[in-house]
Amino acid sequence: MASRSDPLTLEVVDLIATVVARYHEEYEDAASQHRLTGAQARVLALLSREPIPMRRIAQLLKCEPSNVTGIVDRLEVRGLAERRPDPTDRRIKLAAATAEGRETAQRLRGSLNFAKEPLAGLTEEQRTVLRDLLRRMLNLPDPPDPPDLP
Repeated sequence: MASRSDPLTLEVVDLIATVVARYHEEYEDAASQHRLTGAQARVLALLSREPIPMRRIAQLLKCEPSNVTGIVDRLEVRGLAERRPDPTDRRIKLAAATAEGRETAQRLRGSLNFAKEPLAGLTEEQRTVLRDLLRRMLNLPDPPDPPDLP
């Protein structure tokens, strides 16, 4: 097992930090092109998948629920999100993307080139290995096997 301070581990940590920083920089730039902050764009991306309870958004973003309330308020003013009661528990408020919000999230996701460009330089096998290693680092379950083609 590698020590936490061996040169290879330190280099990998530095490379991951560089990738993360470059991704965040591009994400902030892409968000601003849609007149959104990075936090608003992240919330909108979550909401574009499915309606989510406000507390769950705060957990996913690792922030205070009051911050999420302000972000959702601003997305609502722009017509990109809405609040609605949870059909299974009307005491819970869900935040959901509107049709315009889903379109905006899709355009924003499509404008992110940082990850696409370097990943395009890797073979499918290399991308698969990278994905599997990242999933392992994050203790995520293995992805399902692709269906057999006839």
